[in-house]
Amino acid sequence: MAVSCLLLIFISFSFSAADDFYTSIGHMTDLLHTEQELLALLEDYIHAEENKLERVKRWAEKLSNLSAFAIQDPEGFLGHPVNAFKLLKRLNREWSELESLVRSNVSDGFVSNLTARREQLPNEGDQMGAAEALLRLQDTYELDTDTLAKGQLPGTCGLGSGLTVDDCFDVGLAAYRNKDYHIVELWMSQALRQMEEGQMPAKVDAVTILDYQSYSLYKQGDLERALVSTKQLLEIEPENERALKNFKFYEYKLANKSSEEMPKTPQKRATSYNDTLYKQLCRGESLELTPLRESRLFCRYYDNRRHPNLLISPVKEEDLWEVPRIVRYHEVASDYDMETIKTLARPTLARSKVRNNTNNTNYASRARISQNSWLRNNEHSVVSKLMRRIGYITGLEMSTAESMQVANYGVGGVYEPHIDFQSKEVKNPYANLGTGNRIATWLCYLSHVPAGGATVFPRAGAVSWPIKGSAVFWYNLHSNGEGDHYTQHAACPVLVGSKWVANTWLHEKGQEFKRPCDLRTPTELGLTFDSAEVDG
Repeated sequence: MAVSCLLLIFISFSFSAADDFYTSIGHMTDLLHTEQELLALLEDYIHAEENKLERVKRWAEKLSNLSAFAIQDPEGFLGHPVNAFKLLKRLNREWSELESLVRSNVSDGFVSNLTARREQLPNEGDQMGAAEALLRLQDTYELDTDTLAKGQLPGTCGLGSGLTVDDCFDVGLAAYRNKDYHIVELWMSQALRQMEEGQMPAKVDAVTILDYQSYSLYKQGDLERALVSTKQLLEIEPENERALKNFKFYEYKLANKSSEEMPKTPQKRATSYNDTLYKQLCRGESLELTPLRESRLFCRYYDNRRHPNLLISPVKEEDLWEVPRIVRYHEVASDYDMETIKTLARPTLARSKVRNNTNNTNYASRARISQNSWLRNNEHSVVSKLMRRIGYITGLEMSTAESMQVANYGVGGVYEPHIDFQSKEVKNPYANLGTGNRIATWLCYLSHVPAGGATVFPRAGAVSWPIKGSAVFWYNLHSNGEGDHYTQHAACPVLVGSKWVANTWLHEKGQEFKRPCDLRTPTELGLTFDSAEVDG
């Protein structure tokens, strides 16, 4: 504004003065007043520029300290979901605000560079996705809102930072868009509580927060508290028309609630799995093993019937579950192997997708939050070595196996319960490969995950925690070729850390003599158990 006024005065002066000022002292005395005004405007402009520069310097110093700390361990820092959310929000919003702040008087290079990078920076969708990830973690791991807002998560080792009032409001907005009004109320209440503790928001105000809080309470049918919240709003802004209407509406509803149906919170989206059991397993609340089942689980050194490549150095095999049989092999990949695999995969990581068997298409889904890449078996000696090792250990044919899939999970990264094989409704499974159905899955953990990120089997009740360098293996098909739906599994949300995995799917073709077909049913083979054991 100061610059605009300054320019207007200069323009006005240049056109009105012409060549007459020097001919009259009277006219020249007017110039002294004009100069005083110009000096005042110039001082305002300098002061505004200094304030702007000071704001930029403070912002840069704060960010420089944070960035210097974060860059020491990028994956560890971003493994904390609050840090990841704030990074996405910062790059989506705050850098844009900085651009607006400095655009009036900065080098063109800075603005052009920032503008050119716009497509490479997070957008509103990224920020929303990160906020939804925080909500998913809160729901799955039953996290207290205040604990999550303060970044006090297990295994963070001081890496975490807290959410501001504005952050809490943004997370609440994500819940509002999903119509999860109970969670909306929790986050709006958290934002208000932090304001009461002295935190000052940068964008949002108490009136807006109270408006969302009261509406979320109303949607839950809690009219008494909705009325209290609206009253608090009116104490701040007595003439707020929306609040005045709502206040009267809530009073009317309370007076007539016995005769009118109250609103109910919409049901959460339907799932094809036991959502409660799935979350319990993710939290480590495993189903108790019966003494009989526990007695059948062992650890051993395994050489696959004296396989020549395992004879001198057998692998460490651990039984994780009996039916379906799930085993873990410890120390099957070295640190060098794992770092090489991650280095090879990073340049081609892309959003992971899920399969629609109806129309044979792949699509991005909120059920799978990760990025993945594919490594051909002959792409690197480490890939070839690890693929051969799978064959040594499992005894299965590897020439028909799929390429190695490497996945890195994002903020609150998850892959909801699914099966790896195509069901019998698909007449020609994986027709594009021509190798039959996926007979087995090999899943190798390439990183340590401080909290969350387990692989769980909701129908069976089994849990596999990510242990770096280990791999879990199971058969997706019974020996008669039928799919084993008890192998339905999920990657639980990553609470803290960066989870990397490499999995390989082995196919039916070539296994005819390595795993002979058995025409008996799973029941006849004794491979079923009482559903009450797993359904809880």
